[in-house]
Amino acid sequence: MTRNRGRTRRERGQVAIEYMGFIPLLLLVGLFAVQLGVAAYTVNQAGTAARVAARTASHDRPERTPEDAGRASISDWLNAPQDSDFRMGWGYDEVTYTARLRIPSLVPGIDDWGWAERSSTMPRD
Repeated sequence: MTRNRGRTRRERGQVAIEYMGFIPLLLLVGLFAVQLGVAAYTVNQAGTAARVAARTASHDRPERTPEDAGRASISDWLNAPQDSDFRMGWGYDEVTYTARLRIPSLVPGIDDWGWAERSSTMPRD
């Protein structure tokens, strides 16, 4: 009887050690999943900024510059001037804006996740 109890106690310690090794891996996988969500959200925000900038540029007399309108449409925590870029393209009866936003990093040690880039074209008034 005491032999089985000792073995069970050792097995419980073994399971605890296995969990201690597995928890950091599980946390890292969770962090990468959240990072993927942040990247998708940044792409969505780049699309919104491009659409707003193109819509503003399509007006004859806009109240503010298209870049300012695009930056105003971006969430505050993504909206650092060095982390966003707007490019304009004109056509005869349309205007295109491309918005680029740097994807913020949540994973320690990996600082550069690249840029999210979206374009939008609007007809001119």
